[in-house]
Amino acid sequence: MTLIDGKATSQKIKDEIKNEVIKLKQKGITPTLAVILVGDDPASQTYVASKQKACLACQMGSVMHKLSANTTEQELISLIDVLNADDSIDGILVQLPLPKHINTNEILRKIDPKKDVDGFCAQNMGALVSGLNGFVPCTPLGIMELLKQYNINPQGLNALVIGRSNIVGKPMAALLLNAGATVTIAHSKTKNLADLSKNADLIIAAIGKANFIKPEMVKEGAIIIDVGINRLENGKLVGDCDFENLKDKCDFITPVPGGVGPMTIAMLLSNTLKSAKERKLNER
Repeated sequence: MTLIDGKATSQKIKDEIKNEVIKLKQKGITPTLAVILVGDDPASQTYVASKQKACLACQMGSVMHKLSANTTEQELISLIDVLNADDSIDGILVQLPLPKHINTNEILRKIDPKKDVDGFCAQNMGALVSGLNGFVPCTPLGIMELLKQYNINPQGLNALVIGRSNIVGKPMAALLLNAGATVTIAHSKTKNLADLSKNADLIIAAIGKANFIKPEMVKEGAIIIDVGINRLENGKLVGDCDFENLKDKCDFITPVPGGVGPMTIAMLLSNTLKSAKERKLNER
């Protein structure tokens, strides 16, 4: 069994990003990410703080806009319009989830696709499915980078993506399909999931159920990428896969924490750097 170390891999990527940022700064370009946080959700505040910290560590610019929970949809759109027009801003990230009175799809639609470093807008999702250049959602992009770093080629593999969200499942399936894998998507309505998982060479688990994938559901030598983050009653963080009982059955497996999670922020920085280079270097 090989443990896929997302923490070490993400640090390697962030070091490379920092070196590129330093070179861009010498040309008068500072890649800058603007983050919008609406409300006071504790988990969102933690995520946003970690994103700001990562930006600073890579010498990127970071701009934070904290808005109250009763901010109107139009007020949020007005702020996005200002950031879209601000040439110093390369990436715009609206931290999700938003308060229930705000239409998330409408907000994501308002972000300039060239600054949509989360990769959630319809134009970037369409580019992904079509195999065109655009921004790819950070978690699936991070998973592809992990596979690359560990010399795992998806081409020809039977890949099972468990979960169909716009944030992970759907873009993950598109990336694997583009890479030549044979892809099956399973979800809450899927029948006989174990029959599918036992035939899979590569399993991407994004279910949100602690230790859901058990050894009897996985074949010998499988590759398991665990996207889940679940907190047990004792406070311990675990993934969607039963790591302790699966690790000796798999060729490769990600831990939780320290697997996919760190890669998400690394890819956010990578997308912001990409935006700055495509928008500003091409103008020169």
